[in-house]
Order: sequence, then structure tokens, then C-alpha cells
Amino acid sequence: MCARQTCKAILNPMCQVDFRAKLWVCNFCFNRNTFPPQYSAISEQNQPAELIPQFSTLEYTITRAQASVPPIFLMVVDTCVDEDELKALKESLQMSLSLLPPNALIGLITYGKMVQVHELGCEGISRSYVFRGTKDYTAKQVQEMLGLGKGAPAPQGAQGQRPGGLGSQPQPPANKFLQPVHKCDMSLTDLLGELQRDPWPVSTGKRPLRSTGVALSIAVGLLESSYPNCGGRIMSFIGGACSQGPGQVVDDEFKHPIRSHHDIEKDNIQFMKKATKHYETLAKRAADNGHAIDMYSCALDQTGLMEMKSVCNMTGGNMVMGDSFNSALFKQTFQRVFSKDPKGEFKMAFNATLEVKCSRELKISGSIGPCVSGGKKDGSISEVEIGIGNTTSWKFCALNPSSTVATFFEVTNQHGAPIPQGGRGCIQFITSYQHASGQRRVRVTTVARNWADPATALPHIAASFDQEAAAVLMARMAAWRADSTDEGADVLRWVDRMLIRLCQKFGEYNKDSPDSFRLPENFSLYPQFMFHLRRSQFLQVFNNSPDETSFYRGCLNREDLTQCLIMVQPILYSYSFQGPPEPVLLDTSSIQPDRILLMDTFFQILIFHGETIAQWRAAGYQNQPEYANFKQLLEAPIADAQEVLLSRFPVPRYIDTEQGGSQARFLLCKVNPSQTHNNQGWGGSDGAPVLTDDVSLQVFMEHLKKLSVSSQA
Repeated sequence: MCARQTCKAILNPMCQVDFRAKLWVCNFCFNRNTFPPQYSAISEQNQPAELIPQFSTLEYTITRAQASVPPIFLMVVDTCVDEDELKALKESLQMSLSLLPPNALIGLITYGKMVQVHELGCEGISRSYVFRGTKDYTAKQVQEMLGLGKGAPAPQGAQGQRPGGLGSQPQPPANKFLQPVHKCDMSLTDLLGELQRDPWPVSTGKRPLRSTGVALSIAVGLLESSYPNCGGRIMSFIGGACSQGPGQVVDDEFKHPIRSHHDIEKDNIQFMKKATKHYETLAKRAADNGHAIDMYSCALDQTGLMEMKSVCNMTGGNMVMGDSFNSALFKQTFQRVFSKDPKGEFKMAFNATLEVKCSRELKISGSIGPCVSGGKKDGSISEVEIGIGNTTSWKFCALNPSSTVATFFEVTNQHGAPIPQGGRGCIQFITSYQHASGQRRVRVTTVARNWADPATALPHIAASFDQEAAAVLMARMAAWRADSTDEGADVLRWVDRMLIRLCQKFGEYNKDSPDSFRLPENFSLYPQFMFHLRRSQFLQVFNNSPDETSFYRGCLNREDLTQCLIMVQPILYSYSFQGPPEPVLLDTSSIQPDRILLMDTFFQILIFHGETIAQWRAAGYQNQPEYANFKQLLEAPIADAQEVLLSRFPVPRYIDTEQGGSQARFLLCKVNPSQTHNNQGWGGSDGAPVLTDDVSLQVFMEHLKKLSVSSQA
């Protein structure tokens, strides 16, 4: 590690090394550092792994700081749900106990009109502390009422001191509310089995009184006072909207529906601003202590995810949205939370910080991802803020193998000095996190890119353009803008403006001649990604509730590139008797009577049977031995869909439909409407027309060419 206090970058292949004097020069601050004694044997021939260029990412296990605290899981359960729902949820929770490591700490809070914090480990009787659901409790009040923290009789890790520093012997449990699974496994299984619906009577025409906001506040207070700075998850299971107390999103009268996008536009939102502020404060408190908050929302109506989105998006917790706790979608998704890698360890990491170092010619604008600002300031911060800016480090309370963060940089010339051509700019990402096994690990990725002058070396810059990554970064920026500041229409105008500027810069054309317009090979798909982004549910809120919009945008901000690209432009495969399955254009022309289509939008997996195939299937040909090949054709997309369903988190909704079926709408709203009711008369009968006034990709491209080559622009 670089010895300069303000730098602390880590040794990497871009450093200059003097093997004879055992010195290395930091490539970020140019400080000369000596190698520690463990490196005394290095030479040109015997290089350490850090200096080998192929290893751009290295992971270190920190042996000094062995944390003694296992992962913590605190379940927060809504009891204002129907009997069937509660039964299914209890079964899922009991199942999850068997998937947890025996030393993991577990706790249970249930809520309806009141909030109950259950004591675990007291034999024979079940005790719980009851809190009012209409009053907000500060962390200090929760601490005193539950008898935690200072002055509590239970022996525990001293407050304020990091539990990592307490020596490696396991500490006795800090309180009776969070106990190791192996101790309270039986009593907790019984306790869950005996959970009843919320006993408060609900009169007709009224919603049950549900105090989600207070329950989450108590959960955050409980973990904050017992295990600050340790990896933990608050898993909340929500069966309806919060209807009383802090964080309330709707009142208890059914005749007053929960807010829609239309209400938000008209500013007809009684509870939204106050509730959002309540949940943001909770999210900030949880994030400061390294605790993630998961939301499993299963209800037919909205549950207020829009107001609560910050608790997942700022802490890196999972946000899952389903119709019922009794659905396969919820059960499989929840089971997948506890999936393990080949070594038998959880695929989750806790309490991580990401720090970014960059060369002097670069400035950091910000990041977009499931994180909060680490509040670290130095000279490499740009004045242009994108996403969460004004810092060079970010905090993630939970990570999984596909967590991805988008980081934005700005190239700046310092003191008017030109950037040295032929040199390289370097960026280093340092992620330190608590592994599922309790170890502290540090992962270091260092990348370098050559500098090129746009005035003379534009083809070099164009050659390194990655259209897929660019489309996902634009999608995240657009969704961030739509979420935080701008109106929908302004965001669409911004996306269009950026696309036109890109085409003007890198396209080849003669002024005012649209037909002469050409884009380089590695830019060719980018305009169609933007076309689908403009139509996607991230920017178009029509036909989606505010909760759904928040859920979709939340997923876009955390998944990896391949998954995000599927969300922006879904994949379509065709199955027919003509040959093996093949990818086809996401276009109305792909909808043919003798084809089966499989569409993957990340959130849904849809199998669509063309008209002829649907008629044959209805006639039952697949059950006759002489039509075995038809039976195979029907089974092929189902097998491929199963493969996707098995690996994805959250589990997508599975839809099986046919030409003219009501659920065919999911396919028709995604395909490019090259045939609509307006142009079908002379366009031939190839494909299926879509009844829409949206412009097609062909019209979009014509307009784009016109605007890009126009001399007025």
C-alpha cells in the first residue's frame, strides 16, 4: 500500500518497480515506497502476483481482523394478511432456518396494529415486548425499553468499539432478542408455527391498521444498539400498505385508494413526502451501521414500495415484488437468497466499502448503484455530479455476485497543461467487505487506458466504444434523472439530445443528406438500444403503478451488464419446424403463425404460440404418437425457460400465451411496431400488426439521420 496518507493506493501492474533497490513508485501520486520484508525475494524473474499484467483483479484476505460476529438476520413479519398468506409465509420462514449457518444470529419482530419484539431462547413460554404502532421511537428509547446497551445486565461487545477488535473468541450473545440459530432453532420454529393473524378487528370498508414504518424503525434501532458496524440483514415481509403511524402511505379507508402516477403529477399526495422522508432517515441510519434492509412485498395492491425504495436502494438490500406469499415466485426467490457457492458459503457479502483512486487527469463525478456516499473527500472529485457524487468512496451494506455499480469520470486538464499523449490514465477500485465466512477481504481492480486527443485520434476513441456498456450507463443515468429530478418528457428529450450528439460526432455523412449517414460497426446497435430504452418501463410510467416503477428502476441500478441489457431490450428466440431455435428481431415481423416465441425481459419469461401452433395445441395433436415432433417443438421453449428460471434472482414471472390471448399484450408492448393498424393495408400480411400510435424503429432512425446531418443542429 502506498505510504502517503492521502493516497493509500495498492501495488498494481502499472507501478514502476526497481527490483534492485526493492522500491516501487505509486502510479497515482508518484510517491516512492519500499517493499515490506515479505517481498525480499522478488526479482525480474520472480514477480509477485500484483505486478503481473494479466491479474487486473486480486483479492486479499485480511488475517489480522478476524471478525468474531457471524451474520445477523432479523425477520420483520407483517401479520395483517389472510390465513393462507400467513401460513405460506410461516412455512417459507421455517424453511429458511434450515438454510442458515448454525452460528448465524436470528431475531423476530412481528407487527400489525402493534409491533412485537419477540424474546428467543426462553424455554416453555413465549415473551415479547409490545410497542405502539403510532409513535416513532428513537434508537435510545428502543435501547432502553428492550434493556440493551449500557447498563444492560447481559454481557456484550462494548458499544462503539468495533467487534472485530474484541479478540477471536466468540462473544456471548448481546441480548435475548438475537440468538444463534443452533440455540433457538426449535423454539423459533414453534414460535413461527403459532403466529396468529393480527387480532385487531377490521370493520368493513376499512384497511387493517398496519405499522410498517414503526416496525422497521424498531428493527433498525435494535441492530444499531446491539451490533453496530457488523454485517446484518433486516428482512421485512410486507403484505399491504402502511396505514398508520410514521411512514404511513395511505389511510385505513378503502374508498381512498393508494396514490398513482396521475396523483403524483397532480400533486395529490397527502402522505408521500412525509413517508419518504421517514424511510430515507431509516435507510441512512441502517447504512451507517452496515445493515442491509430487504423488502419482500407480496400483495395484489401497492404496498408503498415507492416511499420505501430508499431502504433497499441505499443499503443494497433485495427488493422483491410479487402477488402472494403463496406463489412459486416468492417461495423460490426467498430460497435463492440463501443459495451457496461450491464451497458451501453464502453468495452474499456484508458491510462493504468501495474506494476509487484515479490518475491526476481524471475526476470522479459519482456513482449509481445500491449504495450511499462514504463521505470521503479529496482532490479528485469533479464539480459535475452524476448520481451519488462529492465523494471518492461508497458504502454497500450487502453485495451479491451480480452487484454492479456504475462510476462516472470526467477528463480534466489541470492548470491548462495538455494531457500527455501516448501516456495512460489509471483507475483503481478497492472494495473491502465482510465475507459470508466472517473474514474481512479486500478486492483490488486496477485498469489503465491510453490517452487519445479527440482532435487528431477520433478513430482510436471510436474503436474503443462499447455500445452495450454505454446503453446500460445511459439507462441508469436516465432512470436516476427520472427518479430524482426531471419530468418524464424532459428525460426523453435529454436521451434524444445525447443520441443526436453522439451520431453527429461519430457518424460519417454529408451535410443535409440523410441517405449518406453511416455509423461505425461498433455503434450500429446503440440507436436501437436507445429506441427501446425510450419505450421501456424505466422511462414510461403509463400502465405501471409507482411501486412497479420503483421496483424496475431499483433492479436496473444493481444488476450486471447482461441482465440490464435484457431489461432495456428484451431477447426474443424463435422455435419452428424450419430449424434449431434462433434469436430473432424484437419486431412485429417475428410474430408468425407457425412459430413459438420465447421472450426474456428479465422480469418476465414469456412463451408465445403463433396462431396455427395454438390451434394444433388446442386440438391436442401433441398427444398423438405420429406428431411426436410437434410435441418436442412445444417442449423445447419450456425447457429453455426453466433454465433461466433456475438461475435468476428475483425469479421472473412465467407467462404462457398465444396469438390473440389476453397476456399476449406483454409481447406486443415490447416489440418494435413496424406493422400497426395504420400501415397494415399496404405493408403485406407478414407478422402481426400492433394497435399503437408509437413510432417504429424505422421511423425513429429516419428522424435521427435527418437531425444528425442537419446543418442547423
